[in-house]
Amino acid sequence: MSPFSQYYTSLDHFSIIPAVMLALFGCAVLLFDFLIFPDPRQRKWLLIFVALAEVFTGYGLYQQQAWLAVNGVAEISGFGGSVTVDGFGIFFNWIFVAAAILVAVASYKYLETAGEHHGEYYGLILFAQCGMYFLATGTDLITLFIGLELMALCFYVMVGFLRSDKRSNEAAMKYLLLGAFSSGFLVYGFSVMYGIAGSTKLAEITMAIEARPAWDPVVFLALATTAVGLLFKIAAVPFHMWAPDAYEGAPVTVTAYLAVASKAASIAFLLRLFYYGPLAPARQAWEPMLAVVAVATLTIGNLAAINQTNIKRLLAYSSISHAGYMLLGLVAGNRTGINGILVYIMVYTFMTLGAFLVVAALRRKNIIGEDLDDFAGLMRKSPGYAVLMLIFLLSLAGIPPTAGFLGKYYIFLALIQTGHYALAVVATLYVAVAIYYYFKIVRSMFTRPEAEESPLASSFGLRLALGVSGVLTLVIGIYPEPFLKLAQGSLLR
Repeated sequence: MSPFSQYYTSLDHFSIIPAVMLALFGCAVLLFDFLIFPDPRQRKWLLIFVALAEVFTGYGLYQQQAWLAVNGVAEISGFGGSVTVDGFGIFFNWIFVAAAILVAVASYKYLETAGEHHGEYYGLILFAQCGMYFLATGTDLITLFIGLELMALCFYVMVGFLRSDKRSNEAAMKYLLLGAFSSGFLVYGFSVMYGIAGSTKLAEITMAIEARPAWDPVVFLALATTAVGLLFKIAAVPFHMWAPDAYEGAPVTVTAYLAVASKAASIAFLLRLFYYGPLAPARQAWEPMLAVVAVATLTIGNLAAINQTNIKRLLAYSSISHAGYMLLGLVAGNRTGINGILVYIMVYTFMTLGAFLVVAALRRKNIIGEDLDDFAGLMRKSPGYAVLMLIFLLSLAGIPPTAGFLGKYYIFLALIQTGHYALAVVATLYVAVAIYYYFKIVRSMFTRPEAEESPLASSFGLRLALGVSGVLTLVIGIYPEPFLKLAQGSLLR
């Protein structure tokens, strides 16, 4: 018998199987890149390891879902309550799987064109996803912080992956410095919560905070400092300043992964603490604060996007505004609002990934392809890419029958149900602003003459990722029932 068997049970191991698979395959990518594939032209074969990692991770998630269903329980608790596998965590991890594999298969052609096709890129994707797993399933402050930092460290490296590009280097440095600053606030908030409860377990902290008044100064200190750290991670105003620079400087495929997977993991983290966890009893204190932050995020995100000519910066400010919509679902705070956030993050994944991958397709030799002028005449040059971009932009704007409409519908419905009529009106008005700047791109694609006649970058992986993103963006909007059931089934209460 193993000397550790008295401390760890089979359920402990079962609760982290997907994360173990990701870590093992991430290490395998690094080893095989060094030993077997030193030639950059061979490195696309490392995608096999990424595919296997996602297959095993998906199988682990499926096994966890099946175990919950067969045993008729709501969760699997591992390592003394430090990790809790439930419908909520599994839902987000399926999103991470989809985002990781779509970004990975779309990346190799882009990286080859940029002259920076290195094997560690695929390892970093898997290690970042491993951190995301613990952000979605962690129920202990230490587990959550380790997951957050593992994810963040991988993104710090990936943002600066274009080593010969000064923009990429500058973006990575800004992201690192501001990320470390926000982590300091988060750790301080965690330390205050630990001081309140004498425990790092979320359940015990929740009980300790419930015993205190909602406006207790110590609770408010924990709430305020924790909120600063988390609002930075989702790029909410006024902690959004890193996003435009990081999005612009990073490789487009990294920007797509950062905009989608990192935001989804941070939203899961936010909900674990504010809605399901220790800060839920202090709702009276944080609801008005988050309402102000959400309106400011919608305002700055949408208004700043209007004058952008760099598409990555435009989509960065767009991403900021989408964080505002998701915060409104938390402000509403009813079952419809939380379900709206889950639906929103699901549809946001595919429409945002798709939009950034079209930008990646415009990158070819000596042409960066990130400016509004680079989209001129795209309908005549490449009708397929133009139509896909149109679908993604319509969805980002929330126009039916695309999936983006579904996400906004549930957020607005939740605000109306809970009597937040002013917030619902403001959010609706900003949809009109978003339509304006998204359609700048549409007008450039469909009405302006071609600025550059060279063929666009293309690969099987890029076409596959774009096709899957486009199909799901339409299917979720046209036939939403199974996807709504998936989101509703992941609600904890």
